[in-house]
Amino acid sequence: MSRERSLYVCQDCGGVSPKWLGRCPDCGAWNSLVEQRVERDDSRRGSSSAYAVASAPEFLHSIAADATERQSTGLQELDRVLGGGLVAGAAILLGGEPGIGKSTLMLQIAEGLGRERPVLYVTGEESSAQVALRARRLQVRGEGIRVVAENHWEVIAGILEAEKPAIVLVDSIQTLFSDSLQSAPGSVAQVRECAARLVRHAKSSGASVFLVGHVTKEGAIAGPRVLEHMVDTVLYFEGEAGSPYRLIRAIKNRFGAANELGVFEMRERGLQEVRNPSRLFLSQHERPVPGSVVLATQEGTRPLLVEVQALVTPSPLANPRRVAIGLDPNRLSLLLAILHRHGGSFFFDQDVFVNIAGGIRVDEPAADLAVAMALLGSFRNRPLPDGTVVFGELGLAGEVRPVAATDTRLLEAAKLGFCRAILPRGEHPKMAGFTTLPCARFQDAVDAAFAS
Repeated sequence: MSRERSLYVCQDCGGVSPKWLGRCPDCGAWNSLVEQRVERDDSRRGSSSAYAVASAPEFLHSIAADATERQSTGLQELDRVLGGGLVAGAAILLGGEPGIGKSTLMLQIAEGLGRERPVLYVTGEESSAQVALRARRLQVRGEGIRVVAENHWEVIAGILEAEKPAIVLVDSIQTLFSDSLQSAPGSVAQVRECAARLVRHAKSSGASVFLVGHVTKEGAIAGPRVLEHMVDTVLYFEGEAGSPYRLIRAIKNRFGAANELGVFEMRERGLQEVRNPSRLFLSQHERPVPGSVVLATQEGTRPLLVEVQALVTPSPLANPRRVAIGLDPNRLSLLLAILHRHGGSFFFDQDVFVNIAGGIRVDEPAADLAVAMALLGSFRNRPLPDGTVVFGELGLAGEVRPVAATDTRLLEAAKLGFCRAILPRGEHPKMAGFTTLPCARFQDAVDAAFAS
């Protein structure tokens, strides 16, 4: 016997309440609870012993775990982010702002994978003709790629059963809906249910599924947070407004390292890989400039050299400005306090601006020393010597703390022609023509940077 009942689901977080409330008890959003009718089957209640036979537990040591075979997507930068290539049965969620190039990337992935395996491209936002026009502009031949303009899940499920594609690309998950739910496409319930069925199809059939997701104004993928937990890999497609460069960052990856970074350039014929992004993010100054410091950072397994720019100028305001682009503003406040206490520099009457050039964001603590040297260089109007890279974490007591992957950072710097590094104290590789200046205290780093 089955009967219907009402539940109220939050459209922001997916939280469920038995009655309507003005404010969601889970996330605190106002007027976000929407009524949904669900069917409950009481005939299925009873003893759970009958279900135990179908899923008998196994000993961990007896379960076969062969090495996972990976297939290249045709884009080496994307393969890096995925952990070496595409895994059969993987469910991958790609989020990004409107117009950043998600559909373009999906077509290029389809082109790379469609040469060897059948691909189904499901578009819920465009017609098949629009997809074909984009493919011609990108010079995608489309052999092995089948396109269907559909957002009805029951129809898509029938196509998947009949075609049995090895690769499924859905653009986008927010456009799909199922007849089993009464809510509109894009609602929390529809997004969660359609995504769950696609993930279930990937695991049962071995097909790899790509899901394109919209993002909110805060930059998070729209829909319930559980959506990111359901899939195997979560990728964010990022880019600065007006810049041709695009970054793909892995936030979650069950088949490889998280926080990997892939760099692309958007051109007329689609996304082109940037094989040496360190050259892209470095400055083009003819001579050393005060406030400009090269940071050797680490994005996943990739070492990356970026330029940290700082500008310190007297402020006409009672409360001087503190602006950080590509850097955590709270981290900037911490570094200003360290400079005040351990560097003898006072910024209480100065406007402070810090920018990571190239539109990249750096979140690791290893950027502390480079940001502090850039601030101090701009404040004193003194540049660092040419060919110098800086990295290290700063403690509140003024110590320079060690960071991970020191060797790879130094090798990347030497490869690009740098000859000097200011870094934390420890064991470092010896390289001909390359000088390392280990520092235990912040004052040691200041002396090494501005000694003349």
